[in-house]
Amino acid sequence: MYRIAYGTVYGSIPNGAERGAAKVIHASGLTKTFKAKNHVVEAVSGVDIDVAEGELVAFLGPNGAGKSTTLRMLTTLLAPTAGSATVAGCDIRRDPAGVRRRIGYIGQGNGAGHYQHVRDELVVQGYAYGLRRREAHRRADELLATLHLDGMRNRTSSTLSGGQRRRLDIALGLVHRPPLLFLDEPSTGLDPHSRANLWQHVLEVREQFGTTIFLTTHYLEEADTMAERVIVIDHGRVIADDTPAALKAGLAGDRIAVTVDDETDRSRAAELATLVSGADDPIVDGATVTLRAPNGTAALPTFLRALDDAGIAVGTAEVSRPTLDDVFLSLTGRSLREEAGGATSASLAEVAA
Repeated sequence: MYRIAYGTVYGSIPNGAERGAAKVIHASGLTKTFKAKNHVVEAVSGVDIDVAEGELVAFLGPNGAGKSTTLRMLTTLLAPTAGSATVAGCDIRRDPAGVRRRIGYIGQGNGAGHYQHVRDELVVQGYAYGLRRREAHRRADELLATLHLDGMRNRTSSTLSGGQRRRLDIALGLVHRPPLLFLDEPSTGLDPHSRANLWQHVLEVREQFGTTIFLTTHYLEEADTMAERVIVIDHGRVIADDTPAALKAGLAGDRIAVTVDDETDRSRAAELATLVSGADDPIVDGATVTLRAPNGTAALPTFLRALDDAGIAVGTAEVSRPTLDDVFLSLTGRSLREEAGGATSASLAEVAA
């Protein structure tokens, strides 16, 4: 399932490009360095990425990992120091204008003018991409209907809810029918209902137009449930690339947690966990003994019988399936939701970018 190279875990990549589908993104050795305080910082170090036509790929990384820098290079907002990439059929170095004509990019900020009317913004965006007047108006009406914004056509952007503004941003990114859509943390700041609503519309757009989607997000459950493939970057290098299911099965294992009131018994319980279930490095945190096992539902009864035979009283016991957050912690030692406690060289480099 996995191959190890220089301490890096790569999945057996099941993407469409490997199966012969056309590559919408092909990056090879993509590198970016910055000068900071009289020394060179390598923010991205030889990144290889392949995304096939029609895929929905989540690109994840902790703060300062090189994620934003990579995204900016792929969207031609930042020139690479080394390496190459073809995006939507155009070379990012030789034809950046061609790349921009063929991609949609939804950034973290709102793209519509604060006091502009919704439909007018879409029509003007169409003009900017070279659509003729009739086509720009027709396309605006089509997107208003597709993204359920038709009733807001004459409202200004400032009067829309957060979820409605994000749907308008997506409409703006789709005006020119790009084959590839970059979504940079599209649901950040939205309440759970608005997030679910936004994703419903994103998936409908993908199904209707066959759009390839390259997503960054800090919501791991989004990557888990929406993406067909997850790419993880850390310290400027891709450290994992596989389906969410394969990453969870191969890296984390099931989590078993039992509570033991007696302090001495907790240490004995941890020892038994290693002997009985084959678990690695059980953790004792307060009254809870936590371990991971490849098949938690099978290991728990055996573990509980061993505890009972040893005279160790158990208060509660539970098994939970691994999440992408477990995988992320296993790979990087950090949680994706953590805010950087201090600016690192890499994060400073990304800010400079």
